[in-house]
Amino acid sequence: MAEISVLMGIYNCADTLREAVECIRQQSCQDWELILCDDGSTDETASIAQTLAKEDYRIQFLQNKKNQGLAATLNFCASVANGRFFARMDGDDRCSPDRFKKELSLMQSGKYAVVSCGMSFFDENGIFAEKLYKQFPEKSDFAHNSPFCHAGCMMDREAFFSVGGYNESPKRNRVEDFDLWFRFYQAGFRGCNLQEVLYSMREDRNAVVRKKYRYRVNEYHLKKEIAKTFGFGIKGQIMAFRPLILGLIPSFLYQFLHQKKLNH
Repeated sequence: MAEISVLMGIYNCADTLREAVECIRQQSCQDWELILCDDGSTDETASIAQTLAKEDYRIQFLQNKKNQGLAATLNFCASVANGRFFARMDGDDRCSPDRFKKELSLMQSGKYAVVSCGMSFFDENGIFAEKLYKQFPEKSDFAHNSPFCHAGCMMDREAFFSVGGYNESPKRNRVEDFDLWFRFYQAGFRGCNLQEVLYSMREDRNAVVRKKYRYRVNEYHLKKEIAKTFGFGIKGQIMAFRPLILGLIPSFLYQFLHQKKLNH
């Protein structure tokens, strides 16, 4: 039984999957298993994943019969995972060789249900922005945005299942991680962010991909529920409207705000 189970939902990432998996294979901590689940890809992702599983006994390949979405796919991965801790990784990203070792050290202390790290953003020309999260997020931080990097996190298995795993409701699409952290903190669990950039997300610095408005509506409803549950008052209820407002602003202004966010 591995100490760490890496949960990776994959979808149309044929060009980058091998590189992402190689980052896991090069970890200084080698006590892991990798659960790859293809979520109805239309490219060669599934074929590549099957080959990777044949090359390394620690890699297990799963496949959804049809596209289920990230939450359901990760829950499927978790249902067959054996590790004491669950780590996340996306099929088009990279991470530091010491990421698992450093996150595991904190997880094994027993103090945290989730540990994550800082992240960088890169494209074919290299890294163009970095982001660090607050070291010890508190309930009040949930009034703003998700307090942890999801793809770069590690979670306690028992804590994960005790809150029911990822919420598969369409009302939580694209905010499934934020919702999970909310339920962690609601249940009395806490988390920590390493003050190091150990995860790298692939992103086009020149392209602004706006969330579909229905996902902004999902974020609004989640933030509204968080504000009510954690007692943020009128200010928190007002702040919940931010995703809806961002979805209505002109594209040129959104692009400016997006670039500003990446550089801070």
